[in-house]
Amino acid sequence: MYEIERRTVVREPAVLVAVLLPARHQEENPLEELEGLAEAAGAVVVGRLIQRRQAPDASTYIGRGKLQELAELVRQQKAEVVIFDNDLSPAQVRNLEKVLDVKVLDRTEVVLDIFASRARTYEARLAVELAQLEYLRPRLRRMWTHLSRLRKGIGLRGPGEKQLEVDRRLVDKRIHDLREAIRQIERRKQREVAARAELPTVSLVGYTNAGKSTLLNRLTGANVYVEDILFATLDTRTRRWQIPGWGPVLLSDTVGFIRDLPHHLIASFKATLEEARQADLLLHVADGSNPAVAHQVAAAYRVLEEIGIETKDTILVVNKMDVVRDRAAFDGLLNRYPHAIPISARTGQGLERLTAAVRETLGRGFVELMVEVSVDNGKCLSFLAEHAEILSQQCHDNRMQIHCRIARRHLIYLQDPQLRSRLFGNGLPEPSGEQPNPSSQISLQFLSPL
Repeated sequence: MYEIERRTVVREPAVLVAVLLPARHQEENPLEELEGLAEAAGAVVVGRLIQRRQAPDASTYIGRGKLQELAELVRQQKAEVVIFDNDLSPAQVRNLEKVLDVKVLDRTEVVLDIFASRARTYEARLAVELAQLEYLRPRLRRMWTHLSRLRKGIGLRGPGEKQLEVDRRLVDKRIHDLREAIRQIERRKQREVAARAELPTVSLVGYTNAGKSTLLNRLTGANVYVEDILFATLDTRTRRWQIPGWGPVLLSDTVGFIRDLPHHLIASFKATLEEARQADLLLHVADGSNPAVAHQVAAAYRVLEEIGIETKDTILVVNKMDVVRDRAAFDGLLNRYPHAIPISARTGQGLERLTAAVRETLGRGFVELMVEVSVDNGKCLSFLAEHAEILSQQCHDNRMQIHCRIARRHLIYLQDPQLRSRLFGNGLPEPSGEQPNPSSQISLQFLSPL
């Protein structure tokens, strides 16, 4: 069975390179995020190089003059690795390594390296390995030096088979096995999320290192891992959050996003993102102390669109208001998104307003009502116990009065006469024309507006 060898993180001196195409020409600190990624991967940044171009060079991505400048910088700083803030083709990597005589990595490979070092659960490790293999398959020629050899031996005489093709078949087989294993995890995850449908679910999404895990700890009293580094969270964690004046909800933390998150990485982590896909409400957490917060918010919205949940109810939460340095950028974001809620997950500032907004938003998806039903209508009582939040109940003369809150999507089963009759026997006239026993009828009294 083919497996990727896990690499030990070492503190390698690295030079960062960004080739800015027209869409990024106006960025003020284009290497800030890449520096965070490099440090999270274990590198020590010793040099930086930026070039603005209309289009990348086909052979080396960077221009010829800048390439010579980069080679000199690598030599002077004694760098061991060059990291590009761009996605490079296998040929471009080979050409760059020939000139620079050091290891060359692109942005995606650094992200994959971080994910590999942080994955803890079986699910996350499978997702990382799949993403790595899909990235590395077209780059096999660069990884092995034995690819031109031909297999020899009994039963293998003649032209034989190039080792490259053997390795590719092994990789393809492993990719197939991983995809099947992940599909099984996705189906199980969908069942697990569906089984918790009796409680509203809220999911924390947003840019990496925005403070989602800190907010989860603050709101739920949990003690999940928190660190001021990119991608501290790779696995979904779900905790119960008791909202005053509402009741319990399930609050989930998810893997953070970055600009230009690789598509195959999103696909690999589909099971991890299932909590966000099934949530009733998204809390989009942004780092208000970051000067590039507006770009990060836009990038996060693009990822939400890619995974198909951009239309969900979403509250933008601007975190870290206690450490904001660039007040103009912070105020500009609030002016651009007037419904955003500024908070500090570390100090608790603004959390009352956030809680009120969550309570109000969830309320739009739920209805509070009084259901009166016979005590012997076990089907209806079981339906309410499974799909509604029971706030109180009283029994009078074989009639049960149940004060509950139920999602609007479940209301049709109580309101539609035909469905109600088929599921619960709601007291509709019998086919013979006889009137039903009044004690079997179900009555509804809405306590909140439809």
